[in-house]
Amino acid sequence: MINNQQTPSLQKAVLYARVSSKEQEKEGFSIPAQLKLLNKYAADNRLQVVHEYVDVETAKKSGRTDFTNMVKFLRGEAQGKPLGTSCHIILVEKTDRLYRNLKDWVIIDELNLEIHFVKENVVLSRESRSSEKFMHGIKVLMAKNYIDNLSEETRKGMIEKAEQGIFPSCAPMGYINVECDGKRFIQPDPAIAPEIRKLFELYATGNYSLLELSRKIFAEGFTICKNGKKIPKSVVHRIFNNSIYYGEFSWAGKMYRGTHEPIISKELYERVQNIMDEKGNRRTRVQKYNWAFQGLLTCGHCGCALSAEIKKQRYVYYHCTGNKGKCPEKWVREEVVAKQFGQIIDALKMDSGVLDWVVAALRESHQDEKRYHDERVAALQDNYKKLQHRLDAMYVDKLDGRIDPNFHDQKNAEWKQEQDAVLKKIESHQGANRTYFDEGLKLLELAQRAVFLYEKQDMQEKRRIINFVCSNSIWKDGRLYPNYRQPFDMLAETSKSWAQIKTVSGGKKAKIENWLGDRDSNPNKQSQSLLSCR
Repeated sequence: MINNQQTPSLQKAVLYARVSSKEQEKEGFSIPAQLKLLNKYAADNRLQVVHEYVDVETAKKSGRTDFTNMVKFLRGEAQGKPLGTSCHIILVEKTDRLYRNLKDWVIIDELNLEIHFVKENVVLSRESRSSEKFMHGIKVLMAKNYIDNLSEETRKGMIEKAEQGIFPSCAPMGYINVECDGKRFIQPDPAIAPEIRKLFELYATGNYSLLELSRKIFAEGFTICKNGKKIPKSVVHRIFNNSIYYGEFSWAGKMYRGTHEPIISKELYERVQNIMDEKGNRRTRVQKYNWAFQGLLTCGHCGCALSAEIKKQRYVYYHCTGNKGKCPEKWVREEVVAKQFGQIIDALKMDSGVLDWVVAALRESHQDEKRYHDERVAALQDNYKKLQHRLDAMYVDKLDGRIDPNFHDQKNAEWKQEQDAVLKKIESHQGANRTYFDEGLKLLELAQRAVFLYEKQDMQEKRRIINFVCSNSIWKDGRLYPNYRQPFDMLAETSKSWAQIKTVSGGKKAKIENWLGDRDSNPNKQSQSLLSCR
């Protein structure tokens, strides 16, 4: 308790107390005990305490708020310090409470103070003997060594937690730190985790830049930032680059598989990475106008993006940005670009003969696909039963005392995790088995109607259709060279091959080998290629 009574005969002093972690404070490790000890010492030695300074911080964290304030007060820099109240005495429990490093020692030494180390029963000042100052220097070095060792042990403990799959630091945005049975770990924040997942899902559509996404989530009232302000683009970028959201994290330069619950799937994370890589090679500066085809075309001469400009406030022209120097590509009207995109959309349409044949091929492929998935599900179910048999047998061995309980818990967690992975694979195969044929028919129907849908839409809707069918198309010498997304590339090639066959065979029935070639050794890969645009 601070003594506020003004007693002229008493010398003025300040108290300083510190603990090296918040855990020590919670446990009542030092602060109350230090202050009680120092106040009693001040009373016994007729010292008037004019201020108490307390720091509760980690040794790793740079800077101490109250230590800095105390130094300012002793220098006479503190605001509100009464004139004539010079103070040159510090009361502290012991050496390692006052100093954390040699820099602290130098700062205090320059103030020409009288320091009372109460527990060590030492008073140090300018008048102290050289042997006392020497011993004090040794204690400072020992205190620094203690703090360095504490930091080293902390780092070792963190690495040990990381190797166990436990994220060893403060939870990133979207997670919270929790404690159970003396163990600390992270788990999804019920309020923020859905918003983080939504961020990934929105960006994975490819329809937003980082800045546009930042603005959108703010407009929709996402509450990721505690201060209620718009989430910066840099924070969105940092979230997208953090692998912890799908279950892995980096610590001390090494990747670890976490035991925490993922917020997103690894597939979604990788899809976002691919889109960021793709957008990183293009212009991302915010445009005044929302051009229909900007970002979809690359110059075939120099590889730069095609930019758009409006002329006479009504005509839109596209041209090479020329970022790599003068480019021979001529300017082109938006309507011309739109027409050529319509032609490449029309190339997906099949005539009735080839459509019937492709549907038959799809049905035949579906039988093989179903057989493959049924076989994989049966094998996975056998694997699941083997793991369950191991768990049951090991539990009996634990009850009989034949195995160590810690070993049981470790293997139990490991095999249950394997079972969860097996169940996910089974679900994936069953889902693919159910949807393969239906989705294939929907895809063919979409291809048949794509050009009709395209022609009826305005420029912005045309862009959505094109972005669904194509990616990174080339414009060179006034001609469009499309780059179809899968499986539209196969549909376009089929229509082209059919037209060539009809020309050669005079319209007779023929076979298109690129649909019923040799079956891939991995049917799942083949089906995913067909349905990858879903």
